[in-house]
Amino acid sequence: MSNPKSIDDLGAVRDLVRTFVSERDWEQFHTPKNLATALSVEAAELLEPFQWLTSGNADELSDEKQTEIRHEMADVFLYLIMLADKLDVDLIEAAKEKITLNARKYPADKVRGDSRKSTEYK
Repeated sequence: MSNPKSIDDLGAVRDLVRTFVSERDWEQFHTPKNLATALSVEAAELLEPFQWLTSGNADELSDEKQTEIRHEMADVFLYLIMLADKLDVDLIEAAKEKITLNARKYPADKVRGDSRKSTEYK
């Protein structure tokens, strides 16, 4: 397997994950449903270190908690990449498309400084 420190783009991360999964014969378990479920579980685990914080700001997090959060973020990222790979979704293009849709849904001149949903400010 290649050195993880040499990863510099999304395709390289995807290829590294493919190799990791293949070496363990885990493809058989990676249906879109299972990957989406695992992604949801990892996202929930990402919330745990924040659960009882007073403000939820980064200055409340110890170095140990920040490491834990970084690892959970990586798990979410990796499962998302695997799901996108399984469904043949280009995540960069999907993100660009979604930003364009959100820009139309939330015009800056109408929502600046307002956290309400689009259906609440019209």
